[in-house]
Amino acid sequence: MLDMFINHAFMRNALLAIILVTPIFGILGTMVVNNKMAFFSDALGHSALTGIAIGVILGLNNPLISMIFFSVLLGFGIMFVKNKSVSSTDTIIAVFSSTAVALGIVILSKSGGFNKYSKYLIGDLLSITPQEIRMLFFVFIGVVLLWILFFNKLLLFSMNETLAKSRGVKIRFVEAVFIIVIAIVVTVSIQWVGLLIINSLLILPAAASRNISKNIRQYHIISVLIASASGVSGLVISYILGTATGSTIVLVCSVFFFLTLAIRYKLN
Repeated sequence: MLDMFINHAFMRNALLAIILVTPIFGILGTMVVNNKMAFFSDALGHSALTGIAIGVILGLNNPLISMIFFSVLLGFGIMFVKNKSVSSTDTIIAVFSSTAVALGIVILSKSGGFNKYSKYLIGDLLSITPQEIRMLFFVFIGVVLLWILFFNKLLLFSMNETLAKSRGVKIRFVEAVFIIVIAIVVTVSIQWVGLLIINSLLILPAAASRNISKNIRQYHIISVLIASASGVSGLVISYILGTATGSTIVLVCSVFFFLTLAIRYKLN
């Protein structure tokens, strides 16, 4: 197994990317699950299609900037309507998500560029370049800094919004920061993980950790460990079997979820 990483540059690059991106998903996923935002992060992933379409219209060679811009814009739109509307949160998210997906498909199919960008649907981790790994490194550092500066506020906000307000937490600011970070991480990772499964990689490690964790510290540590272990083992399995790397990693995450679920029921 060691030979496959030593002898192939694309495998070394993929392994470095896994080491950087899976802890990010493990960390962020805990707050996404705590805040019941699974549908929200899924909507941000689906909005990438419209971000790509905007990039095509603007003539951008790399649509990443337009993808991030539209994901952040969609996130703020959902947050604004959620705070002003009497409709349930999942209904609002579904409306925004379906609209974004339909708009992206219509624009890309009209311009004839849909097939060109279909790679974003399933991702291709093995194609990651050293320059993109450096970008992932800076994203990783940014997420770590966010957790150091905002962890207590995010935790209090996820537990009880009213209590957070009474403790002087600026709810809307904290929510906005979290939305921006989720949008950036999801959008940047889509081209390697795939739009169809990006949300699964964000949710499953945290959900699996929640099954067996007894406190907040365990919750975060186990989530990161499960995400990292799934990433490395999924990469190796996908190389051996010749399967899509992102999907294989998600399947390994699913195995961890059902194992921890079984452990939880056995302990109870």
